[in-house]
Amino acid sequence: MAETGNHMGHECTGSPDPERRLTYSGLTQAQQDMLERCMHALTHAKNDSHTLAALLLITRVCPANQLDSATLRRVFEAVGLGLPARLLVTAVQGGTGSGLPAEELLSLGTALLAALSTDQDMATQPQLLSTIPLLLGLLADGPGWTPHRKPQGQESEKGQPSEENRMNGAGLQGRGAEPHTDPEGPELNGSTSNPGEPGERQSPEGSVGPSRGVGRAAARPPGPAAGLDEALAADCYQVLSMVCASARGPEQLLSRGAVPALCRAVDQNQTLSREKGLPLLGHLLSSRVRPSAWSKHPAELLSLLTAVSAEFCQASQQDRLEMCTRVPQFLPPSASVVESGLRSIVSQLWGALGPFVQAKITPVHLGPVLVLSACLLDLYGWDLVGPPKLCCLLVNRACVEVRMGLEEYPATHLSPVQQQVLSACYRIMEAAMEQACSQGLVQDTAQPQTAISGLSLQQSRQVLGVLEEAFSAVIYYLQQVGQSHHGDPFLFASFRSLCAWLAEETSCLKEEVIALLPFLINYAKGHLEGEGPDKGLSDWMSKMSVSDATQGGAWSREDAFRYLLPALCHLSAEEGPRQVLLGLDTPALLVGFLERRWGALRGRGGGAGTRDPSMETACSSLLNFAITEADRVRKDPCFLSLQSLLSDALPVLLHKPRLLVLAANFCTLGLMIGRLKPASKGPADLVQRRFFTAALRFLGGALSGGSGAAEVSAVWAEWWEEAAELWRLGLQALAGCVQAQPWLAAVAREGGWLADTLALLASCSALPDAHSQGALEEALVSLAQQCPICREEIRAVMVENRGTLQSMVRLQGALAD
Repeated sequence: MAETGNHMGHECTGSPDPERRLTYSGLTQAQQDMLERCMHALTHAKNDSHTLAALLLITRVCPANQLDSATLRRVFEAVGLGLPARLLVTAVQGGTGSGLPAEELLSLGTALLAALSTDQDMATQPQLLSTIPLLLGLLADGPGWTPHRKPQGQESEKGQPSEENRMNGAGLQGRGAEPHTDPEGPELNGSTSNPGEPGERQSPEGSVGPSRGVGRAAARPPGPAAGLDEALAADCYQVLSMVCASARGPEQLLSRGAVPALCRAVDQNQTLSREKGLPLLGHLLSSRVRPSAWSKHPAELLSLLTAVSAEFCQASQQDRLEMCTRVPQFLPPSASVVESGLRSIVSQLWGALGPFVQAKITPVHLGPVLVLSACLLDLYGWDLVGPPKLCCLLVNRACVEVRMGLEEYPATHLSPVQQQVLSACYRIMEAAMEQACSQGLVQDTAQPQTAISGLSLQQSRQVLGVLEEAFSAVIYYLQQVGQSHHGDPFLFASFRSLCAWLAEETSCLKEEVIALLPFLINYAKGHLEGEGPDKGLSDWMSKMSVSDATQGGAWSREDAFRYLLPALCHLSAEEGPRQVLLGLDTPALLVGFLERRWGALRGRGGGAGTRDPSMETACSSLLNFAITEADRVRKDPCFLSLQSLLSDALPVLLHKPRLLVLAANFCTLGLMIGRLKPASKGPADLVQRRFFTAALRFLGGALSGGSGAAEVSAVWAEWWEEAAELWRLGLQALAGCVQAQPWLAAVAREGGWLADTLALLASCSALPDAHSQGALEEALVSLAQQCPICREEIRAVMVENRGTLQSMVRLQGALAD
């Protein structure tokens, strides 16, 4: 052992400092005296040899699980992280200066690391983190592992030395890199871990409990003959588990190759890989790094899932029920992250899970069955579940579970396990909703088949009936919840599920929904306008993988309002709900949301053409108000703010072809508001002129002419199905704007819109459809009626008796008047 000085720098004597003497509970006076002498020797050790000797004496005098936290802290401060790191490096590099065999060095090093890692501060220290690749190598490849056989997937952060380089030179020849520990740091729980005696090692329990289900696989070969000592492996897993439990632990493990290494350990049935490696992998894959892990290591994780699935399918019914709680941990976040093989695995899992859906099982076991069912539905929908009868039964069981869980609230408290089960039931209900409401209409064949194949009309109605009963319970629950619970993740899950129901179906429970609107609006508004990060909800959304993929990021405060938007689009079209929404100042909330989202879009430089469906849906709701509530539009100041936003945004969107649908929404919404404004006595202000100029240019780019029928222009063709109705409505609104603002006729003429439109109509034999022809004719009639110059230009073209103009009877009548 290298004779390097300890940082305390004192001679080791046999007399302890009386001022440092502590009272040790549960020890005899003789043990206390001896322990204090050992502590004195440890804190005054001159070198590694003296430190190890003192540690050996301490473990013989008193096991670590009998030491109080203050004494453990003193041990940790004296030893530090440098010693165990040097022990491990010396062992794997084959150094001989220590005088001890490599097995003893590994045993001592991992025991010390396991004990030190129980301190939260220690578990996040760079020097402890630098040992992770070494520990993973030992677990994956056994005691013969060397740094030259690094686990696949191990990476070094850009600009940082690799873990191997950090540890090189940190052997028993030097202690300069030993980190300083804060003596005022958090105390330790003395019962957490016990490094034990070097000769009589104990196995500390990891922070992730042992797995019972994914364990004794009959098909697995026995572990290698020369595997790791079981206690040494337990200490390695203890360190990794404590790191994983730290704030950024999952990221630290992922970046250091934990996923491929642990997968390899399980695949080779290395020591304790089934008992501790699988639970640790499950914990890691259930954290926020789940998408990244599957993205970086799809092959390894798919192989692991194949083994877990095979074991699940081959297990006895009782073991299979127990395993239902663990299988979801190993499923990918979406089917798209795996190129092939996943579909067959999911099909096999449904085959093994189906009998439990139909069987009479206890609530304790039914919950995990429903959770696993929801996870499988998230991947491939109803296509692989089984016959329609089984699908209907699954929906029915989920709905019954929701009713039983929510109808007794608040008299019955919902435990975290119940909340997790009910959240899974919501996902099953959401998966059934679209099918029940659409009655099994044919979907895009290019997409995975998510509908319940073969579901009859009667079965669809039955599903819709049980869904209605379940959502009645959800509404009741939301009515009972006070504002103090608005940050609870389960409340958000209930809110989100009801919003999904309202987006599909609003005719059921109409009175109940109208009565709940104040809660829905205030809840969404509270999150939208709240300050600071909502960490509880954000963590839950990340864990449950329910973030909005269209936004390409983590959960944000806008998500609650975003989920409500489709329901607002339906409700604002109906008289009763619309009046309630007006009373809640919903238009102002919609305008504020658009302003926030447009600001975010501009901040990304236009988002490189990334669509934001929530902005389009918000425009649809505002269009409903603009069409039906003229007086409110004229008086509400929020619509002035909206006009200013549209005037700034539309000219920018003209140069973003991928955002054409949003531009169509902005254009039509602005024109619908403009037709309600009183006529200005003087010239138009710059804001109005900028908007109308951009609107005319946008509307004029939809069609292109030729010798035959007019066609949709190349820029519009991809989006025509979504934007065509908005384009026609915009032309009708333009006609109203010309009536209300006569100066607009001059803008249409001077800007070239009138001439281009007349040229198109004169050169083509027909338009794409009759509705398009009617909308263009309405705009031309308005111009002819309001502007003599425009009327003469239109008449001059029609005299030539060419093209589609000759079939516009209303326009001919306007010219004759």
